[in-house]
Amino acid sequence: MKKSYATNDKHIVINERSLVAVEFTIEWKSFYACHTDCFYTRNLNLWRDLLPENIHKSLIGKYSELTLNFQCNEFFKFCEFDDNLLFEINQKQFDRKCFFPLEIVPQSGRFYPKGILKGLQNIFKGNQEPFRCVSYDESNIIVDFNHPLSGLHPKLSMFIHEIRTKSGETGGECTDWIETIINGPGMQARWNETPTDFFKDNPFSRTDENNDTLFYEKPRFTSHVDKKARSIISGIYGNILKDGMKVLDLMSSWQSHVPGHVELDSLIGIGLNKEEMELNFQLNEHIVYDLNRTPVLPFRDSEFDSVICSLSIEYLTKPFEIFKEIARILKPGGYFITTFSNRWFPPKVIRIWTELYEFERMGLVLEYFIRTGKFKNLHTYSMRGLPRAWDDKYFPEFPLSDPIYAVWGMRG
Repeated sequence: MKKSYATNDKHIVINERSLVAVEFTIEWKSFYACHTDCFYTRNLNLWRDLLPENIHKSLIGKYSELTLNFQCNEFFKFCEFDDNLLFEINQKQFDRKCFFPLEIVPQSGRFYPKGILKGLQNIFKGNQEPFRCVSYDESNIIVDFNHPLSGLHPKLSMFIHEIRTKSGETGGECTDWIETIINGPGMQARWNETPTDFFKDNPFSRTDENNDTLFYEKPRFTSHVDKKARSIISGIYGNILKDGMKVLDLMSSWQSHVPGHVELDSLIGIGLNKEEMELNFQLNEHIVYDLNRTPVLPFRDSEFDSVICSLSIEYLTKPFEIFKEIARILKPGGYFITTFSNRWFPPKVIRIWTELYEFERMGLVLEYFIRTGKFKNLHTYSMRGLPRAWDDKYFPEFPLSDPIYAVWGMRG
């Protein structure tokens, strides 16, 4: 059952003047992975917001704590792949100097804003809608203007958390909820199962190339995401980790995000700041270790049941070596789970991470898993739109919780 984020009066039903708290979930599959993308809103306004007619009608008369399910052709008008939106342009139409002094070079499988293109009908310079570079040569580029979910036949479910009756005015901002929830999903998948080219032009370089031990020498005790986002990370781990497991917390700090109800045999932390890990009450043991300097994990083969990596995968400069090491120390059937958001330490984040759309970053991490060749049952997950806690220091300036993205796989 879905977790409820609000109190409910179960005697209220949805009508044309209702405000509805609802969680949208899109589920779809690519060749290598299963994908789940969630979006929560507390204020779906039946009077003025935009929804497909059949979905609008399906909501009327429904109670809270109910799930409605729809097929892609019932909600997604761009469901089918349109061959006419796959076409060739001249290299000169790709404006590499659009974001001067940064030079943008097209790479196969990557996404770029349409405003970077010149000489195309109905495309203006400020257009931020993404398109995909499929392939290129010295003269031309094949571009795909289809929505990233086109041809992938997603399924939509809506879980009704709370129903409120709106009184008074009915005007105000109008939200197209389908356009909102499908903005991003699909970008984490390869194009036609062709590997995405994330790895040219020194993608793992950083602003600060000094020894990482210097940057992390002093403890920070910083929560990198808000309380609600941390609870989502804990929920992901709680759904996969089981009692009695031996787990490695990779790139550990003072918070491991493992839910309290999971009784692990042990949780070992490996990270760069001793003081932070010493105050992590969940750790049974910790090791100070620089993975970017020595990408060989100091553990035996098949030693761990699972490995977690929270809010840190974007700092690895040798990810392929580390993912192979994780496969080595995991027992067959063990999971490696990575979680991240859209916040990081700018001096130490890898360059490619800063140049990607948020959903593309899941695609980058998927490439780490796929190219390692040791993992199966790959999944991605995203959660956006949850309300930020009122006592959070960034509320009300930032009313929404930090988005959470996750990628995990099983050791084959």
